[in-house]
Amino acid sequence: MWRRTLAVLPGIGVSLLPKLICPMCWPAYAGLISALGLGFLISTKYLLPLTAVFLAITLTALGFRASHRRGYGPLSLGVIAAGVILIGKFTFDAAQAAYAGVALLITASVWNSWPQRTIIARICTTCVPAGAGSNETNTEGEQRHET
Repeated sequence: MWRRTLAVLPGIGVSLLPKLICPMCWPAYAGLISALGLGFLISTKYLLPLTAVFLAITLTALGFRASHRRGYGPLSLGVIAAGVILIGKFTFDAAQAAYAGVALLITASVWNSWPQRTIIARICTTCVPAGAGSNETNTEGEQRHET
């Protein structure tokens, strides 16, 4: 369960990076990226593709076996969040829109990793014969549903 949640973190982290407009952030980014040996990424032209790639990885994690977990709702919310992040950050240069997209992406991740509640039907096997119909009622008033 936690591995699925951790797979979303790179997309969230990269989407929070500013577009290198703030001059006070340049030394911090230069030091961090140079320490990792990725100095060429300091250019703004690489930030859009890098963000898109990490968001695609995030959406892949949300969509992986979605039909067996929470369905395609978290993936749909993740696609909307990725669109809000990309458009808000790179088209309109609106930090509020990018942060709203990140909040939506975190919501989709939590929704996707939230454990499902299992439904246990209480059936008394001594009260209901083995060959009973699909909607028989036992002596305690509980229904038996065969699947």
